[in-house]
Amino acid sequence: MLIVIGGLPGTGKTTLARLLASRIGAVHLRIDTIEQAVVRSGLARRPLGPVGYAVGYALADDHLRQGLGVIAESVNPLAVTRDSWRDVGAGAAVPVVEVEVICSDPDEHRHRVSSRSTDIPGLPLPDWQQVLDHDYEPWNRDHVVVDTAGEDPQDSMASILRHLDHP
Repeated sequence: MLIVIGGLPGTGKTTLARLLASRIGAVHLRIDTIEQAVVRSGLARRPLGPVGYAVGYALADDHLRQGLGVIAESVNPLAVTRDSWRDVGAGAAVPVVEVEVICSDPDEHRHRVSSRSTDIPGLPLPDWQQVLDHDYEPWNRDHVVVDTAGEDPQDSMASILRHLDHP
């Protein structure tokens, strides 16, 4: 199975992806990690464009074809990126579950964005205004929405597991 987790920065995507990967034994592919590795290589500078996603699609395809579950985590802001993840799942003949992580409380979301630190050396984190200005297209199809506002990460993960029919 391919689980695609998207949402604006500071909503809790990485926390949920890590918890879920550990719980179900899936590979966690984080586009931020891929993009920062490309930057550290010296081959490119930010903004990178589609390169991180292209590498992520290829890695997900490899893992899925090996019979491994994959959790692909990124902002996933555009219909074209969402469609590309679905194409990866279709090409590997596995089900795809799309999850959008939101934080409906703007004060909590702002606090998260302004108080977090990065666990990827050198990765620049966006400030609140950059999050507000982020190009993020509305989802145009059915998908799972998890609102992390005021919720414990374990409860948010349980919500995703219910949609997967997983204990």
